[in-house]
Amino acid sequence: MTHLWVRAEPRANEQRVGITPEGVAALRALGMRVTVEDSGARAIATAGYRAAGAEIAPEGSWPAAPAEALIFGLKELPEDGTPLRHRHIMFGHGFKGQPAGQVLLRRFHAGGGTLYDLEYLTDAQGRRVAAFGYWAGYAGAAVTLLAWAAQARGGICPPVSVWADAGAMEAAVRDELDATGSRPRALVIGALGRVGTGATDLCAKSGVEVTQWDMAETAHGGPFPEVLAHEVFFNCILARPGTPVFVPAEARQAERRLRVIGDIACDPDSDFSPVKVYDRVTDWQAPVIRTHETPVLDVMAIDNLPSLLPRESSEDFAAQLLPHLLALDQLDAGVWGRAATVFRDYLANRL
Repeated sequence: MTHLWVRAEPRANEQRVGITPEGVAALRALGMRVTVEDSGARAIATAGYRAAGAEIAPEGSWPAAPAEALIFGLKELPEDGTPLRHRHIMFGHGFKGQPAGQVLLRRFHAGGGTLYDLEYLTDAQGRRVAAFGYWAGYAGAAVTLLAWAAQARGGICPPVSVWADAGAMEAAVRDELDATGSRPRALVIGALGRVGTGATDLCAKSGVEVTQWDMAETAHGGPFPEVLAHEVFFNCILARPGTPVFVPAEARQAERRLRVIGDIACDPDSDFSPVKVYDRVTDWQAPVIRTHETPVLDVMAIDNLPSLLPRESSEDFAAQLLPHLLALDQLDAGVWGRAATVFRDYLANRL
């Protein structure tokens, strides 16, 4: 019997979950066993999972789960160095040279477990089958515009926290922009993807003019002076080999209109990051890094942006992923087989 174990997220400010009670009910209808850890922080209450037929386990109890269980979470595991013996479904962030990801992969190697990285669940054409991208773009644009508004009034972006819903987020951004008496011009690179679409939609609701670029506009490989000619730049391109540099390190001292970067793709420690003016992620308490003073340049690089709208982003992601969770009894084929191949090849050739 396939056994899916949904762990609680240990990270602060993380309320998302990758499956809804309705999804649990669908898995149970196929005869799968589902365990859901209790969590007081999750956007969807534990009671809903219990009513859908899940077994409820204590928060953080997944290390003692049966060896055959598939452990399903979203963000990183506790960094305690223990070997990982289970099969895990999660965002591992380990295949592009990220230091923390390398540590994680070594733990899998030591314990004999397997990582099915959610970022590498792809269809036969190489397209991701489930992503938080739209809501990452939406929330990332909101925080970036809040940062621009704060900077326009001589300050720096204040802490952010969960919004009740998208409407509340939109209203907050409009109010702050209205208080400045103006609107910036924004450039979105990756405008045709999920992330770029979310960022563009939030800008439209906020009255911000957007220049939309995608692969055709960046195919020449740079340089890209147009980035510096906009007040706000949104990077919505997933870092990968061959990605051009959109903002080189010397842009900090360059003549520019650019004042705020929303690095929504947020991979500062990747070798392939296209934004070279900063080197670490930001967080809810300090949403931007001020990388230069004259002229000012702030970078927003929060790496769990969809968590600012946890219910909407969870329901959207879960709906995309559910058809593939229903096929968990076929781990050697389809999206699961391709993800396992990525993991095995990396361990064999690069770790």
